[in-house]
Amino acid sequence: MMLVFMNPTSASAAAAIPPLSDSRNPQLPNVIVIATGGTLAGKATDATSFQTYQAGTYLMSDLVNQLPNKDKIANVNTYQFGNKGSGSYSIGDLYDLSLAVDQALEVYDGVVVTSGTDTMEEIAYFLDLTVRSEKPVVVTGAMRPWDVIGTDGPANLYNAIKLAGSGKTKSFGTVLMLNDTIQAAREVTKTNAHRMDTFETPILGALGYIDETNISIYRATARALKAGETDWATPFDLKTITKDKLPAVEIAYAYQDAGGGAINGLVADGVKGIVTAGTGAGGISSKMSAARSNAIKQGVIFVTTTRTGSGTMYPSSSNGIIAGDSLNAQHARIMLLLSMAFSSDFNVIKGWFGTYGTQDVEEAS
Repeated sequence: MMLVFMNPTSASAAAAIPPLSDSRNPQLPNVIVIATGGTLAGKATDATSFQTYQAGTYLMSDLVNQLPNKDKIANVNTYQFGNKGSGSYSIGDLYDLSLAVDQALEVYDGVVVTSGTDTMEEIAYFLDLTVRSEKPVVVTGAMRPWDVIGTDGPANLYNAIKLAGSGKTKSFGTVLMLNDTIQAAREVTKTNAHRMDTFETPILGALGYIDETNISIYRATARALKAGETDWATPFDLKTITKDKLPAVEIAYAYQDAGGGAINGLVADGVKGIVTAGTGAGGISSKMSAARSNAIKQGVIFVTTTRTGSGTMYPSSSNGIIAGDSLNAQHARIMLLLSMAFSSDFNVIKGWFGTYGTQDVEEAS
């Protein structure tokens, strides 16, 4: 069976998701690695150049072929979606990537998406909010290129395949797996420019970890409690829209005596959604506040978050302002742009932030 992934905005664009191999082991899960490039596929200047390398150089098929003992954990196939740094992908590209993941999950038991780490958390959260299948989706990458001493790439790729094939994160939504640690896409963030343990989940902590053959899960996402229910999937079904419906949403950063120019300029550019990364519990300067008030009168929707790295923003009665819950600014931006792609009603969008944008565990009725 050959799956054909069509880009709805371009009738001529098509790419084939490879079928299951006829020689696969029926006792093993079927996992496909969808590659986008990044440091994991990077080629270094020499074997000790941890920071001097060309990201997105090697093909994923070649990297998977180098993994030892992969035939003991899964039947593995690959699909080269792209091969560049994570920051080079547009939101429209993520639209295509999400549809490719769902197409692959029609046949495969799990998907691994390889990505650069710079914007990995945003790519993963976009997938978390849009992929319709409850099958495992695992995002991984590396902090060191594939061909240097001490690289983390092969181990991360191997363990991500193992996790996707295990089914242990089924219905969790998208998760990250790097440095043997499993994290929820909604909550994880990159915390260091160079360290291999850069990805952390502030306050809440990791979902679990992998120690060789042992995959330990110690907590679940709130979505996992809705497994099999109609509201497990978000309202953001990309098959019902074209990528040109995804709006421009930007972030305004708060600091001491910040001016209103950033917000004014974004509004002048036609931006209809802005996330503020505020001080403390979401505070912004008086100048930014005045600019925000004027923007709200022009129909711009705001989401408030904190620049502190963690903490929950709670709803208020303020018109035109939505509480970002515990989402950081970059995650809130993804949530807002998807919400605005599917509704222009402020109250509907606010309601989605209060349900799909949170991870509150509710008692079953």
